[in-house]
Amino acid sequence: MYFFKVKIILILSLCLAQTGCKQTHTPKPRGFFRIDLPVKSYKKFDSSFPYSFFYPTYANIIIDTSKNAEPYWINIDFPQLNGKIHISYKTINNNLHLLTEDSRTFAYKHAVKANAINENLIQQKEKNVYGIIYEIKGNAASSVQFHLTDSINNFLRGSLYFYEQPNADSLAPLINFCKKDIEYLIETFEWKK
Repeated sequence: MYFFKVKIILILSLCLAQTGCKQTHTPKPRGFFRIDLPVKSYKKFDSSFPYSFFYPTYANIIIDTSKNAEPYWINIDFPQLNGKIHISYKTINNNLHLLTEDSRTFAYKHAVKANAINENLIQQKEKNVYGIIYEIKGNAASSVQFHLTDSINNFLRGSLYFYEQPNADSLAPLINFCKKDIEYLIETFEWKK
């Protein structure tokens, strides 16, 4: 009888231990790689081009050699961040309205994936630099675009792209980092005479 009671207690204890200690595994949320961002410092892009500006020392300026490239088109390459600012330049020939509308159309092509598009006016009267910067929120391919003009002779357009799958959450630190570089580029931008 004693062994029978011990067996029952042992079996009940094992059953309780098996059901009571059952662990449920919950997956860890997806994480993103940590990116060490470089220290901000700038140097001047000053060449035979009709414009000049300051750009980050951790970026490279590469002349655009694509088949559709025109004179004075460049890319500001961020190799450490896997991104680029594509810069295109046009001479105004009574077509300022068309150029600004093209710039707006390029920015709003991202509206399909964007949560919002904010437009901020650029006016630097002392330098004769005017334009708009488009902040594209959400999982769009380009998160920042802008255009600059003197309203008479010159028109420049820029767009920031990262060569990663668009994900606003994972790219947010890079977008914010490069947006400050774009703002400094615009702040230091000058047309050459």
